[in-house]
Amino acid sequence: MSGETLQTLLVVVVIAALSPLVSDVARRFTRLPGVVVEIALGIIVGPKVLGWAHLGEVVGVLAELGLVLLIFLAGFEVDLHEVKGAPARLAVRGWLVSLVLGIAVAWGLHWLDVTSGVRFVAVALTTTAIGTLLPIVGDAGVLGTRFGTFFMAGGAVGEIGPIVAISLALTSQRPARAAAVLAAFAVITLGAGYLASKTTPPHFVRLIGRTLHTSGQLGVRISVFLCGLLVWLAFRFDLDVLLGAFAAGVIARLFLGADQGDGAGHLHEVQTRLESLGFGFFIPLFFVVSGMRFDIGALADVGTLLKVPMFLALFLVVRGLPALLYRKELDRNAVLSLGVLQSAALPLVVVITGLGVADGLMRPDNAAALVGAGLLSVVVFPIAGLAFHERSRSA
Repeated sequence: MSGETLQTLLVVVVIAALSPLVSDVARRFTRLPGVVVEIALGIIVGPKVLGWAHLGEVVGVLAELGLVLLIFLAGFEVDLHEVKGAPARLAVRGWLVSLVLGIAVAWGLHWLDVTSGVRFVAVALTTTAIGTLLPIVGDAGVLGTRFGTFFMAGGAVGEIGPIVAISLALTSQRPARAAAVLAAFAVITLGAGYLASKTTPPHFVRLIGRTLHTSGQLGVRISVFLCGLLVWLAFRFDLDVLLGAFAAGVIARLFLGADQGDGAGHLHEVQTRLESLGFGFFIPLFFVVSGMRFDIGALADVGTLLKVPMFLALFLVVRGLPALLYRKELDRNAVLSLGVLQSAALPLVVVITGLGVADGLMRPDNAAALVGAGLLSVVVFPIAGLAFHERSRSA
């Protein structure tokens, strides 16, 4: 490992440690997510500003692992028993409406010669930053409520829908073959999920419990194994690896929550350790590297800068309007809260725009404007969404 790589990793560790401190200080004025701090500081220390940190093969691989863990933990948060029924149906319908709106908006912008890369813009506008929002809404006491169930379902589909779209439309030149492969992958995943949901043998449950406080950490190692296996399987099927990561998170939760006896408390303990692994280093590394890759120079152009508020408004239109489907389930303020919250988008926007630029189908200035709007969305929308939720709860 080179000295330059070690210096970059040290800078990342420093930023990861500073991020919660900066967020805590900012709480006096606004709710500032740590991810925004990490990306902003990544821009500053990156090669395009101060040059203290540099991109390389080792740093790039670790950043990819951070993204995989972020999506895995988003899948791990999804409790299928809670979201089944109306929450799941409305979430799927809402995302399909978002997809139609996103395609219409992207084609309109392309026709007006405002942006390029219709497919990439359309899919990016349909994303929801559920992994970024979970700590924020969790601290606000939203999770565990009826509203929280609808939020979790909508956010989960706002992650998995774009990931499937990436696999089908963005990373494959043969959509028909990709659809067949995706169906085969779905069958394997559903089979694995069914097996994982069965009651775990008592001896195995006790073994997981015994190793939670030793170097064994069997529950964590099984989760990492499932993540690696399904990511590899998605790669071998020529699908986006994030699809495998999300599916692995859902299956790992099913497996660890399958028992109803002594192991009932293991799910939470294993989740805590997995979050420590991810949020302690790998996930902050992904966001810092995303900042290092951000083309800050593109925003120097006035035209590009004006696209940032435009995309911010389009996030609200494409992901916010489908919340009207929940009018029979939630009161007006809760519907507004849900629409605003699920409009926050960032991690997958970074991924999708990166693919578009790498393929030469999206201009760097459009990518920079979309990521800039995503950054603003995870700052502004949670504040507004939680304010509407407080009104609903008070009423």
